[in-house]
Amino acid sequence: MADKNGNSAAALGFEDQLWKAADALRSNMDAAEYKHVVLGLIFLKYISDAFEEQHALLEADVAQGADPEDPDEYRAVNIFWVPKEARWSYLLANAKQPTIGKTVDDAMLAIERDNPSLKGVLPKDYAHPRLDKQRLGQLIDLIGNILLVAKDKGGEGKPSKDVLGQVYMYFLKQFAAAEGRKGGQFWTPECAVKLLVEMLAPYKGRVYDPCCGSGGMFVQSFRFVRAHQSGNGNRGKAKGDISIFGQESNHTTWKLARMNLAIRGIDGNLGPEHADSFHRDLHPDLKADYVLANPPFNDSDWRGELLREDKRWQFGRPSTSNANYAWVQHFIYHLAPAGLAGFVLANGSMSSNQSGEGEIRKNIIEADLVDCMVALPGQLFYSTQIPVCLWFIARDKRDSRFRDRRGEILFIDARKLGTLTDRVHRELTDADIRRIAGTYHAWRGDSNPDPQSAIANYTDVPGFCKAATLDHVRANGYVLTPGRYVGAEEIEDDGEPFDEVMARLVETLRAQQVEAARLDAAIAANLEALGYGVSE
Repeated sequence: MADKNGNSAAALGFEDQLWKAADALRSNMDAAEYKHVVLGLIFLKYISDAFEEQHALLEADVAQGADPEDPDEYRAVNIFWVPKEARWSYLLANAKQPTIGKTVDDAMLAIERDNPSLKGVLPKDYAHPRLDKQRLGQLIDLIGNILLVAKDKGGEGKPSKDVLGQVYMYFLKQFAAAEGRKGGQFWTPECAVKLLVEMLAPYKGRVYDPCCGSGGMFVQSFRFVRAHQSGNGNRGKAKGDISIFGQESNHTTWKLARMNLAIRGIDGNLGPEHADSFHRDLHPDLKADYVLANPPFNDSDWRGELLREDKRWQFGRPSTSNANYAWVQHFIYHLAPAGLAGFVLANGSMSSNQSGEGEIRKNIIEADLVDCMVALPGQLFYSTQIPVCLWFIARDKRDSRFRDRRGEILFIDARKLGTLTDRVHRELTDADIRRIAGTYHAWRGDSNPDPQSAIANYTDVPGFCKAATLDHVRANGYVLTPGRYVGAEEIEDDGEPFDEVMARLVETLRAQQVEAARLDAAIAANLEALGYGVSE
């Protein structure tokens, strides 16, 4: 089922009301701080629900030797052990107490104590004076009722983790919008993430994001596998078909990612702590099958002068004042021999010649690594108004999964796609995503994972897509802007003879000239009456 914009009805239907209720309890607290309060509680609710579900199963098997209070009974099935003082029922019972802040902090500490993989991840600032304890108690009540609301809205059969997982992601999006520019540190618009994943189709292998934010690329990759588990032969049999490797330099964002994955039962290697991928690569020997990333745009403070001779710069030294081509080369360095990469960059990366960037781009193109370029519409990102594009890199264009694409690059101009969701934000609809991804899959000659977007045979579409040769790109000075290659959209012939069109246009022009002269005279007369006449 789809909405009027062509989007699938994946939402639960009550997230917006829940968000408004939670945001009303924020009072004067900054959104950047409040998100940790809310998301930490949603995470706590999730692990408590999962624990209680397993606890009930063990209670039923006590006669067979099961022990509901044995932590190992939970760890054996990949469920976090939740001590009594951290269980949601205990928090709910104490939600109206003035000491609820300390109670929640103690619960977070107890969970970290008994689950080493969560050490240092959970927020523990609920007792701080700036957080109104009455509102905190109301927030606990609100989050405690999420599943009840879901059932009222028709989500009776949805598992707890699916409901809470969707609410967690929805709240991440809303906090990103509330924080504006800073929100870009942890949130990539879901439609952009979905497009990257649909185009790369990561069915199986190692998925890597060295600037993973809150983990959206990984969550969408698992969604993709689950959505395409059936009807694809040996592809996508289970979660275990893909393994994830990530890294995030911002400490608080790294915590959000860890919680985001845990709330969905995704086991990923994000490293033992936050770290900068350029200066402390936590996965130095990784060769990934897929790289998906949204690095910081035009980062001028990446301390590139300390890495002048780094082994990753195989195509040229990147600018010390702009990290774009450092990221591109980092992605390429970590690709397996048949690996594919898809990532977001500012539009300037497609044409810049400053600080040797043009030469690096030339070298990458001449190595025949660029597979596809997509120009995106504006207003997709909360954090910037800079126009952005998608790069797709292929280590081996002769990969047996696809047709031989050596010497070709696909250009897609999607700037006219998308629908405004409000005055300043735009989203790609599911139909837009199917069109772009379907075009790419048809050109690659692979089996499209989405039957709805399958295109039997690729053909160039003026104004939208063009398969260009490397000679064509050379002739354009190694500029990768799709608009240079796709040409103008064909205009449908309306059947009106040329002479008649010209006569009509000339008549319109003359009428407009007469009206312009009349307005000029009226303006001059008004100025004269005010004593500001213009002398000849």
